[in-house]
Amino acid sequence: QVQLVESGGGFVQPGGSLRLSCATRGIVFDRYNMDWYRQVPGRQREWVAGISVGKDTNYADSVRGRFTVSRDNAENIMYLQMNNLKPEDTGDYSCNAVFQNNNYWGQGTQVTVSS
Repeated sequence: QVQLVESGGGFVQPGGSLRLSCATRGIVFDRYNMDWYRQVPGRQREWVAGISVGKDTNYADSVRGRFTVSRDNAENIMYLQMNNLKPEDTGDYSCNAVFQNNNYWGQGTQVTVSS
């Protein structure tokens, strides 16, 4: 059974930091390209960052320079280090794993940035 489980969300003041984790089970993790998305109620889901099988990284313009995506293939986990958080970073963050025709999502973890 495939599972993607996000954790690390919470409430933080502007300028603060959080580290999200996406723990995976049931997939050959090092074959999957991995991405982070976020969604705010009433708005479309937004791609945030991604890391390829070869550990190449890409970021949305809105988070580049503040967020860092990484992966630990030995532990089957992807991370998202989020620094200098802004209120507009608030949302439900989900991880996504893609390999050929396989596409899996986690349940999400809520991040709220507010003073």
